[in-house]
Amino acid sequence: MTSTAKAVSKPRSLAVPNLSVVSAALLLTATVLIAALVYYFLGYDQGAVSVFGSDTHVHEFVHDARHFNGFPCH
Repeated sequence: MTSTAKAVSKPRSLAVPNLSVVSAALLLTATVLIAALVYYFLGYDQGAVSVFGSDTHVHEFVHDARHFNGFPCH
């Protein structure tokens, strides 16, 4: 009979970045700002009340996504 030695490996540790409270708050603020902009362009940019004047390019670009997300636009 032969015995085989099994190599015991150490479990790998996951590298987690050290976020301070300030950097976490800045990251959260940036995320909320970007989400609010996306929500505006998908939900409220109707062309007539657009921040770009009466231009409807943004409205037409996200038209199908508006219906998919349940925003009325007609």
